[in-house]
Amino acid sequence: MIIDLHVHTSPRSPCSLIDPRQLVAEARKIGLDGLCLTEHHAIWTDEDVSELSGGHGVRIFKGNEITTDQGDILVFGYDVPASEVIPIAELRGEVEKSGGLMIAAHPLRGFKVFGVGQLQVTADHAMKRKVFQYVDAIEIRNGKLNDAENNMALDVSRKLGLVGVAGSDAHRIDELGKWVTIFERDIHSDRELIEAIRAGRCSVGSAR
Repeated sequence: MIIDLHVHTSPRSPCSLIDPRQLVAEARKIGLDGLCLTEHHAIWTDEDVSELSGGHGVRIFKGNEITTDQGDILVFGYDVPASEVIPIAELRGEVEKSGGLMIAAHPLRGFKVFGVGQLQVTADHAMKRKVFQYVDAIEIRNGKLNDAENNMALDVSRKLGLVGVAGSDAHRIDELGKWVTIFERDIHSDRELIEAIRAGRCSVGSAR
């Protein structure tokens, strides 16, 4: 099952240009089986998700992108939007209580500005970042990052034994599906999605 785990829509994410009404049609066009709505500090209701999916054959899952003191985190299974930057340890405690899941989003963003070579940073250095102590998985492919940044995230995930996932981080409709997570089994619910990621029953790929 092919799912884009990281998608933003307008107006819930003010930085996005994607009209939710276009989203399902585009997902079907490029062969996605599902997508995750991961707005910035905003949660879709079950009713709105049901209305958007509309029985069109594309499953829609709910997430949230929360900014912490250690970077951006994709959160699943925790339906409490945060309106400001919060300590990652505090977020971890709350997400654990709800049985949710935390993914480090674009964890090495910024290397495209400075360059891995210029900074002389290796995966051994990068894996010491505090954020990796609190997450269940790492985005090893993100549509907004370059190959060096994504490859470094892949190396970090392997060294730390953390599950690697992928998402487009789409803010425009043509970005949808640039990177996707491919699940070994069919996913029917947010809970099944969390369980599959936690178990590592997935790989990464692209729908474009």
